[in-house]
Amino acid sequence: MRYSDYLSFTIILFIFLTACREETPKSPPREITPEPVAIEKDTVPEESEPEEEPFVLTEDNAIDFFFDYQKGLQENKVRLTTSLGNFTVQLYDNVPYHKANFIYLTKQGYFDMTMFHRVVKNFIIQGGNADNKETAEKRRKLGRYLLPPDTRKGYRHHRGTISMPSSEMDNPHMLASPYEFFIVVTKPGSYHLDGNYTPFGRVIEGMDVVDKINSQPVDDGDWPSQNIYILKAEVIE
Repeated sequence: MRYSDYLSFTIILFIFLTACREETPKSPPREITPEPVAIEKDTVPEESEPEEEPFVLTEDNAIDFFFDYQKGLQENKVRLTTSLGNFTVQLYDNVPYHKANFIYLTKQGYFDMTMFHRVVKNFIIQGGNADNKETAEKRRKLGRYLLPPDTRKGYRHHRGTISMPSSEMDNPHMLASPYEFFIVVTKPGSYHLDGNYTPFGRVIEGMDVVDKINSQPVDDGDWPSQNIYILKAEVIE
């Protein structure tokens, strides 16, 4: 056999054997996990709890509320920070509704940014109101109510006494307006107020600031010519 014929035979044989040999897989077989398919579900909204109605004081619930509120109420001092200085009042424990009301309103932030809106020379300063929407909105949220007078505890309107004015509403029984208060500056006092208004505390620190407020110029309606703010009221003990 010639060399060329031998070479051709060898090449043909190699090609034949290669074609017949089973191809070896490149990697072991594996299970193909299909991508997860999102399945639509009928969704039912969860039941939401009904919003709790905000508590609002009324003529019907105020007395019961303050009766409960004053139980065990040990705090009896409130510091008022004004635009003219600070003073502190101590509240009488045996005038429970008026004390509880003043503490409650203080903790609710009602007095913050109200004003001393009435100043009568050598008589009183009166605070707890303001000619702005914010104060009216605070009153709306807290509620509309009055407090009964409590004038038989033996307290008189000495200088430095904090007392509650009566409401301007139709009010034959002299029920107290809960959002306002006045402080007597008269020496030694304004005793003609006894029996008609309820003293519920006294100034124990900062009476000079009360006098300073009382000395400010006012217009014909006893409203101070420059606003005198209660910047903050806080229960201190």
